[in-house]
Amino acid sequence: MVWHNLSRLLTAASVTAALAAFGSIVFAYWYHNRSRQPVMAGHVKALTSPYPGSQVERWPVPPEKVSWSADWPEYQPVEYTAPSVLAQPVWADPPHSDDGFHPQYNTLDGNVQRTSFEGEYPIENGKPRNPIGRTGVIGRGLLGRWGPNHAADPIITRWKRNTAGEKVTDAATGNAVLQFVAIQRKDCGQWAIPGGMVDPGELVTATLRREFCEEALNSLERSGGEKDTQDRIQSLFSQQHLQIYRGYVDDPRNTDNAWMETQAVNYHDDTGDLLDQLALQAGDDAGKVQWVDISQKCSLYANHAYFIQIVAEKRGAHW
Repeated sequence: MVWHNLSRLLTAASVTAALAAFGSIVFAYWYHNRSRQPVMAGHVKALTSPYPGSQVERWPVPPEKVSWSADWPEYQPVEYTAPSVLAQPVWADPPHSDDGFHPQYNTLDGNVQRTSFEGEYPIENGKPRNPIGRTGVIGRGLLGRWGPNHAADPIITRWKRNTAGEKVTDAATGNAVLQFVAIQRKDCGQWAIPGGMVDPGELVTATLRREFCEEALNSLERSGGEKDTQDRIQSLFSQQHLQIYRGYVDDPRNTDNAWMETQAVNYHDDTGDLLDQLALQAGDDAGKVQWVDISQKCSLYANHAYFIQIVAEKRGAHW
């Protein structure tokens, strides 16, 4: 009788667990399709050591301690701000110790956008706190602004075509293959979406166009440029586009007081008329530039691979 009752209890527990798991799956599917907005699950690349461009080792942060809600009185993050930032270039804030520096956080501070796509972030001891959690480093690292550092990432795509001009499809999925313009970053050697920081007072649409031209067309080194190229760029960035992502980026440069946020936008040339004749040339922060097939094999900087996946899903392309 005891074993019989125990068996019934275990069976009931198994059924309950299965129903709970099924409910979690249904909720996750519903939430994903309701929002269609990727949510950063936490820090991965923002916990890597050494900190980029330095020998600074982050205070080790286990996954269960990333959230600020986790009590951790022993936490003693390393303080680091890169010398290039401390030199106070035009794109960087002064140190908090500067008597003339009085930033207005969670608002538009003059021309500097200090609001976050993640909502209002807390201020502790006068400094902003990373809304996603601990990173093992305080200060600004390589980032110029205290708090959110806003960037823009243009995802430029076309369909891969054969010599006959027909779309190439993947044998396994049967879906057409998309290609996007990728650059190889000079600072870390990783492939990435061309992009960069939004200048104070600059429209994001202007940043998207400027960064693509600087990094993928080497516009900074070209004098004037051919009228045909300028016309193609104008047509590309004047067309209807897809907003892919707006929010926090799990970036290796993030700290407890400064972090990256971006807007990733897809501009697509459906016929290839605009981009097929466009001569790519690496410039500015890019060491190389090329067309890359979009697939699960893409290994990219920060969260860029996830942005590319969303583009493939929205365009009904192979992934």
